[in-house]
Amino acid sequence: MFATSISKEELHQLPVGQFKGSIQLIESTIEVERVCSNLCYEPVLGFDTESKPSFKKGNTNHVSLLQLATSSNAYLFRLNKTGLPETLIKVLSNPKILKVGIAIRDDIRHLMALHQFKPDGFLELQAFVKQFGIENSGLSKLTGIILNFRISKSQQLSNWENEVLTQAQQLYAATDAWAAYEIYETLIQL
Repeated sequence: MFATSISKEELHQLPVGQFKGSIQLIESTIEVERVCSNLCYEPVLGFDTESKPSFKKGNTNHVSLLQLATSSNAYLFRLNKTGLPETLIKVLSNPKILKVGIAIRDDIRHLMALHQFKPDGFLELQAFVKQFGIENSGLSKLTGIILNFRISKSQQLSNWENEVLTQAQQLYAATDAWAAYEIYETLIQL
């Protein structure tokens, strides 16, 4: 079925894969309202967040970007510009919308630092993959094991609070959330 793990060397031999669908950058509360009215009909969303990196021990920055993705659409919410509006909180609190991701506990904690809410409908892929005998649990390795490609992490430590996000940043952010979605969908089809 799937390998239980993958080495760094094996991972680097895989082709680079990335999201090829539509990326929507959401930078105003009006756009948040419009997008969330459609997201409430999605049964599964890939989920991730990005924060401006801090290179000082003990320092953390607020979440700058929330990514939600389907197989063909990625929604990048610029939380540093919109905050965490109530309509987005409704998506994050809706038990009928499954939000799948890696290390989601920290992501949720950082989101709750912006605005308290009751998270519901989240699935931690690191725990989920164990029932398939997979030991590796990071997004890069899971993508290699399950989807047979690797994700470029070159934008991971970029500044997510820049006034304008580059195309490379947008593609990286979309790919991370989409890969989580694709990993889940591939596993549940077995």
